[in-house]
Amino acid sequence: QLSSSWTLMRAGNLGVPTTSQWLNDILAPGGTVGIDPFLFSYDAAEELKEAISKKNLELVYLYDLNLVDEIWKESRPKPPNKPIRVHDLKYAGLDVVSKLSSLKAELVGTGSSAIVISMLDEAAWLLNLRGSDVPHSSVMYAYLIVEVDAAKLFVDNSKVTPEVMDHLKNAGVELRPYDSILSEIRRLAAQGANLWLDTSSVNAAIVETYKSACDKYLMNHGSRGKIKNKRYGESNGLSIGPSGVYMPSPISLAKALKNPTELEGMQNSHLRDAAALAQFWSWLEEEIHKNVKLTEVDVADKLLEFRSKQDGFLDTSFDTISGSGANGAIIHYKPEPESCSVVDPNKLFLLDSGAQYVDGTTDITRTVHFGEPTAREKECFTRVLKGHIALDQAVFPENTPGFVLDAFARSALWKIGLDYRHGTGHGVGAALNVHEGPQSISYRYGNMTPLQKGMIVSNEPGYYEDHAFGIRIETKLVDLSLL
Repeated sequence: QLSSSWTLMRAGNLGVPTTSQWLNDILAPGGTVGIDPFLFSYDAAEELKEAISKKNLELVYLYDLNLVDEIWKESRPKPPNKPIRVHDLKYAGLDVVSKLSSLKAELVGTGSSAIVISMLDEAAWLLNLRGSDVPHSSVMYAYLIVEVDAAKLFVDNSKVTPEVMDHLKNAGVELRPYDSILSEIRRLAAQGANLWLDTSSVNAAIVETYKSACDKYLMNHGSRGKIKNKRYGESNGLSIGPSGVYMPSPISLAKALKNPTELEGMQNSHLRDAAALAQFWSWLEEEIHKNVKLTEVDVADKLLEFRSKQDGFLDTSFDTISGSGANGAIIHYKPEPESCSVVDPNKLFLLDSGAQYVDGTTDITRTVHFGEPTAREKECFTRVLKGHIALDQAVFPENTPGFVLDAFARSALWKIGLDYRHGTGHGVGAALNVHEGPQSISYRYGNMTPLQKGMIVSNEPGYYEDHAFGIRIETKLVDLSLL
């Protein structure tokens, strides 16, 4: 789909350089690399800055100029403007005032004056709001600043309905224009505020603006500040002045620990989703046996039709992965009308799909065969199923990190020298993002987040034989923490 003037660099593939490696290869020493700081987290920008410095390249933040936008001009689609909606308490289970009170207590405990929240699902969860600005995700474009005695939501006011306005007012949340976020950061720094910033998610523009404003404050007051960093210790000496508190956002974990109402909503939405899937599989099997030629897109569209008839359906939770035969071996395959395959009854068919409902988010994968699978396909499927069952039945102490459990799902494949190239499980939001953290089940060592009661994770081992077939079995699990 790209013209000959473009070269596609598939990140992560063997032999494909990272962005920083490519820049170091093509640019002469002493050059300059410009980025839009609103599109990079501070950590990502610092990582890029460090990597290209080895070639004596300088990273420059372009606050007021995005070259892609300059080229795009009038042809650029308008920003989404569908109204924000209130996520009813009967689905949320906890009111906004209670959530804000817990967060404000954490601010006091860390010596923070305020926290800046830029993760869209965190803002939506905290304020019991939902939107539709991002395809397949019930979030709205917004920033949120919570202070010890106040809260401000930075959002396009045209999307705020009277109901949302009343909802926020009752919770003590003020509205601010979306593009006034940097002005507010400067104002807080000028007052000597200690901002809690999760640099893995807050963009580089906000962090750099705060740091610059802190420097200005210190120059005006003749003192040096310090950075309170719970991960790496304190630095920059001591004195009076605003201090950045660089720590992971506490909302990520709070959101992951589903309350009983959220768990009930997730269960109910999965039951309705299962009913749609039962209708769908019955229809598909009948059509295949009648020798009806159906493409991978036809199948995905029909599944959407069944789902859309369920109460509370809003959208799919991601682009449906509908892969027949070799296409099933492409882990994130997306069929397109002009290039997709016909569903072949003599090949394995992998279907990974999900939906957004008012009360929950679903994500499920099944792999089927409408004829007689080969001995190889049977063995691989059986070993994937064994891994799925092993993880499903795993009993482990509370606070066990997810990576410890990853081997449960892979062991049966390992015994014959097979494996799969993705993690085994990810968190799932309650009527929010289909992928959420901080928990995961993966072979990648480093995520030490313990699995705790109330967390939801996927269980999705698989096996993929390039140019032949793909197998994945995915279900959602709830941590019951029996030990």
